[in-house]
Amino acid sequence: MALALIKVKIMPESPSTDLDAIESKSKEILEKEGSKSIRFEREDIAFGLIAVIVGFSWDDNNSNEEVVENLGKIEHVSSAEVIDYRRAFG
Repeated sequence: MALALIKVKIMPESPSTDLDAIESKSKEILEKEGSKSIRFEREDIAFGLIAVIVGFSWDDNNSNEEVVENLGKIEHVSSAEVIDYRRAFG
C-alpha cells in the first residue's frame, strides 16, 4: 500500500479569524476521512494574516480533492489548496 504525504494551505478570511478553531475542525475532518499523522504549522502571509498549513498522510489510492474541498468549506476559511504532494511507500 502506498501512502501520500500531503500539505494543504488553509487561508483564513481575516487576521482576526480563530486559527485554533480552524485547526480543530480540520483535524476532525481529516480523521473522519482516515488521514493519519496530522500536523499543523502556521505561516505568516502579510498584514497580520496567518495561514494554517496542515500536513497528513493519506492512502494514495484515494482522491484528495473532496477532502481539500471540505477543508475549504470550514467556517471563516477563504480557501484551501494542496501545496505539496509526495508519495511514500510503507
